[in-house]
Amino acid sequence: MTATPFTLRPYASADEDAAIDLWFRTWRQAYPDIDFSARLEAWRQRWHDDLVPTARIMVAEQDGAMVGLVTIDNTGYLDQLVVDPEQWGSDLGNALIVAAKRLSPDGITLLVNSDNSRAIRFYTRHGFTRTHDDVNPTSGRKVQGMKWAP
Repeated sequence: MTATPFTLRPYASADEDAAIDLWFRTWRQAYPDIDFSARLEAWRQRWHDDLVPTARIMVAEQDGAMVGLVTIDNTGYLDQLVVDPEQWGSDLGNALIVAAKRLSPDGITLLVNSDNSRAIRFYTRHGFTRTHDDVNPTSGRKVQGMKWAP
């Protein structure tokens, strides 16, 4: 059986609830030891107040449901690349990073959790290199900076 193709399109304000839900489900799957329910309202506030006003956001839909998104601001900072866990290993992440590179053709920077080896391998395959180590000021988790340059 062939998977239903997904489509990419710009984010619209009506997508907010679906985007928040996708973020929640994905991060809960990736980090089951963290109580994301306790963080949900703060994340919604950050999404609404910080990301949506400053980032270009592309969403991926499949069968009418949001299955992925990527946010990138005008400095080239990629804050979120989120893929529905049911889509992990599909071509969706590749399509989202290609979209991000089109939105920021001069380069991209990001921070990734140091213990997220899946994401680090993904970004490395797409030409990103490690730039530095840091600590996320909100979670206290170790992160590493990565950069892609054309």
